[in-house]
Amino acid sequence: MIQLHTPKASRNQETGRLSFIPSVSPAAFARRRRGGAEGTQNTSAETYGPGTCTFSTVPASHASYKSHKSYMKKSAQPARANGPLRSTLLTASAVLLTVSALSLTAALPAAAADKPDAKPTKGSANKAGPPANMSTIGGELLGKPGTQVKLGTGAPVLPKDLTAKSWIVTDAESGAVLASHNAHWQLPPASTLKMLFADTLLPKFPKTTTHKVIPSDLAGMGAGSSLVGVKENFTYTVHDLWLGVFLRSGNDAVHVLSAMNHGVPQTVKDMQAHAEELQANDTHVVSPDGYDAPGQHSSAYDLTLFARSGLQKADFREYASTADAKFPKEQKKGKTTSRFEIQNTNRLLTGDVGLDAYQGIAGVKNGNTTNAGATFTGVAERDNKVLLVTVMSPDAKESHAVYKETARLLDWGFQADGKVTPVGTLVPPKGATSDATGTASPQGDAGPAKPAAHAAVSTHGSGGVGIALAITAGVLAVLAAAAFAVRKKWPLRTKP
Repeated sequence: MIQLHTPKASRNQETGRLSFIPSVSPAAFARRRRGGAEGTQNTSAETYGPGTCTFSTVPASHASYKSHKSYMKKSAQPARANGPLRSTLLTASAVLLTVSALSLTAALPAAAADKPDAKPTKGSANKAGPPANMSTIGGELLGKPGTQVKLGTGAPVLPKDLTAKSWIVTDAESGAVLASHNAHWQLPPASTLKMLFADTLLPKFPKTTTHKVIPSDLAGMGAGSSLVGVKENFTYTVHDLWLGVFLRSGNDAVHVLSAMNHGVPQTVKDMQAHAEELQANDTHVVSPDGYDAPGQHSSAYDLTLFARSGLQKADFREYASTADAKFPKEQKKGKTTSRFEIQNTNRLLTGDVGLDAYQGIAGVKNGNTTNAGATFTGVAERDNKVLLVTVMSPDAKESHAVYKETARLLDWGFQADGKVTPVGTLVPPKGATSDATGTASPQGDAGPAKPAAHAAVSTHGSGGVGIALAITAGVLAVLAAAAFAVRKKWPLRTKP
């Protein structure tokens, strides 16, 4: 197995095109570890046993957050990655077919956010149906309530046991929306919003940057927040903190990184600006960690845009595909002397009792709060086809409902490849530039529609009337200075 190379400390931003993974292999690869001189992290198909240490469950402070003093370290300039990237996204995690159930030792409070198996309470918000008119970014059909799909000859029907309020199935490379259900319904995102947080802040701090935590860094977290176990007066690397964000959905790690970014208010402002650049117009950011907050919302469409943009970054791909890692436990004079194991709460990546790891999965982020219910965005690859699926707030009558419905939609998407007419597209960011194929419009109407392999014969659900939508040829994402370029196929290998 080829080990993922740690990006240069100066920056993890790819200046070339995002590359996904080679073909999925069901064989169990040898255990692979990485993560620095003291810590390790695992992305293999190894069977994991119970963790050896409990995680912090200290109640979050109710005090208002205070902006930390301006962080003095300057962000480094982007560095070009060497060689092809296609082997770097899912290589480690696509073979997690033999992962056994994890026995996680985290015992979060009853009201904790992002408990991986929590069921929405009866008082959960958004019980009403979707609005009659929603955003049409990406295509007219995406603004209609109900399920939108155009099945061609030989196309499989959509799974019948789908209960989510909203979901979307997209081709990660071309951006084509294969099917959707209330794609632009504005709903609480829970910790899937951390994808936008990571996509916004990952460029700002080298992985080796260190930060000593002060009390104000951890102020303002919601009661019962999911925590990785960040401690005051401990010194952490940015690498450690991102592991806490991606694996344990640690709101404490989010708040420390926000403090390094001049505070929570500035981070929220930066996230909102980045969402607007990505044309994620369903999203309103209030808290950087996705904790329930009045007025905070996103959509399955927007969350997919965040995942697709984040996957342009080598570090984002690395963290999203990491199954377990080591996190600082004890320190002396600012140096870590021991670590404890943390596991990824993404159950399609690690597996769990009654749920197998999904073949080809590589992340990206799960969430669960009282108002949002369970949310999840996942990326998977089979036979050189890469799909992104987002599921929001299923009716959790079965265990792991958000993961099982995601798996069903991924299965459908792989089987439907080439047999459906897209119902929309993932739009490029505002700063996208075009090549000889032409310029993509802000609304995603990019000219003549790409014909399906088979003629469409039916439209499923309530969106039965609509035109054949044009789709973009694909997006070449280049996140340096928020500039993206459009190419015929997304992604390609980077140039040496």
